Amino acid sequence: MTTERVLVVERPGHAAFRTEPPRGPLPDGSFDVQTLYSGLSAGTELSFFKGTHPNLTSDWDSELGLFQAVDRRPGYPVLRWGYMQVGRVTASRAAAPEPGELVAMTYGHRSGYRGNPLRDRVVPVPDDLHPMLGIYVAHMGPICANGLLHAAADQHGADVRSLADGVRGRKVAITGAGVVGLLTALFSRMHGAEEVVLVEPAKARRAVAEALGFTTLDPDAQDPAVLLKTRWRHGPQDRGADVVFQCRGQAASLALALRLLRPQGPVVDLAFYQHGADAVRLGEEFHHNGLAIRCAQISRVPRGMAHSWDRERLSAETVAMLRIHGEAVMEHVITDVVPVEHAPELLAAVAQRRHHVLQAVFTFTSAGQ
Repeated sequence: MTTERVLVVERPGHAAFRTEPPRGPLPDGSFDVQTLYSGLSAGTELSFFKGTHPNLTSDWDSELGLFQAVDRRPGYPVLRWGYMQVGRVTASRAAAPEPGELVAMTYGHRSGYRGNPLRDRVVPVPDDLHPMLGIYVAHMGPICANGLLHAAADQHGADVRSLADGVRGRKVAITGAGVVGLLTALFSRMHGAEEVVLVEPAKARRAVAEALGFTTLDPDAQDPAVLLKTRWRHGPQDRGADVVFQCRGQAASLALALRLLRPQGPVVDLAFYQHGADAVRLGEEFHHNGLAIRCAQISRVPRGMAHSWDRERLSAETVAMLRIHGEAVMEHVITDVVPVEHAPELLAAVAQRRHHVLQAVFTFTSAGQ
């Protein structure tokens, strides 16, 4: 019999631990996993912690594809949140995974989990990756790979053979140098982009991007659109980025992404917005340059490509990228590694802007065993 500790958001600004009752015998087709590492998605998860996530005040109708307001109090406590877990299988009565296997999953910040391959996505973490890098394999890495897939679909329709099809030989701009922006930049460079420039207002994040070998621009110090359109010329009245990956959840960043594009270019939007969009001036560059905005969230690959590109393939692309750049990600992107017992304090400090994190990882006692 095993009890599990679960990190939950009790109310806005307050996280705490709950203990679940012991699980019974392991049924056929299921497996138990003990958590080693759990990554914090500072954008999505802080929205639950701060009370700004739309799921707290609206219900999502997956059939209609609509959020609908509900007449009820915000949805606390939040019992399952977080999508970057790495654990060791301790017992299994399923065909896979096997006991002892290291797996990446998306079951939230908890010390352990009972899974079922028919319900849960389970991605083996290969032996040649540092186990902590597994936090990116099931969900976060595929989000970024899906951005490149959407850029490729914009160029080639459903006939996409490689993630390189959207960036190879092209001038790429990325707005936002958080985890999503940095991983997208690494994917773009790995797949042959001619040049990758990250536009980021935070000095600390620009420093990380530069340590990874990228050019950065500070939008508060100069107009990146003027600078890049002066430098990136394709022809008469045709200047700017071939594609922009928008990775910062603010309307002003989306507005800037549109300004960076060459005529008829696409913004591939990977950001999560929680507020209005007054800064997005659709009557300006978007209208006059005939631009496109494509949302590339992980729930959907481009239309007509599900038969050849699924999340498993995007996870495989993530592993390939981490095999090349994993050491640099460990050194520069993962900024905070703390025992999960300190998670409530870290969340409060980040939400109150008393501490800046790029990628925080919570460790569990089993990580040191």
